[in-house]
Amino acid sequence: MSAALRLARPEDLDRLMALVTAFHTEAGLAQDPDQIRNALAPLLEGIPHGCVYLIGPGRAPLGYIILSFGWSVEFGGMDGFVDEIYIRPAVRGRGIATEVLLALPKALSEAGLTALHLEVDRNNEAAQNIYLRTGFKPRDRYMLMSKLL
Repeated sequence: MSAALRLARPEDLDRLMALVTAFHTEAGLAQDPDQIRNALAPLLEGIPHGCVYLIGPGRAPLGYIILSFGWSVEFGGMDGFVDEIYIRPAVRGRGIATEVLLALPKALSEAGLTALHLEVDRNNEAAQNIYLRTGFKPRDRYMLMSKLL
């Protein structure tokens, strides 16, 4: 795989913070650097509820993907959710996200995951096309809903 994936570790936190900040800025998401750092640190330290993969070279990653894990009776066991995926704008359009979204689910399936989910902005047709090409399908009967606690 040319878009090599490497499980992020605690020493990658600053590098990852820069990528997450870039993504959140681009997506227009509110940012609290302390909250982001506090949310990322346990993932890098091996908490069992999720993980972060850096995409590309370790010293200058091209992007990242964050996964969280859960359990689904409907899907028959452990499932995952793509919390965020980001590819630097300068290297988009080269098939990197497609490569990641084809390879990673295979590895996750071998590790016991039964399903992988994600959400996408209804107006982001480019992202929707990538997700459709890589086997994700809309669940027309369902809408993701959230409640902050």
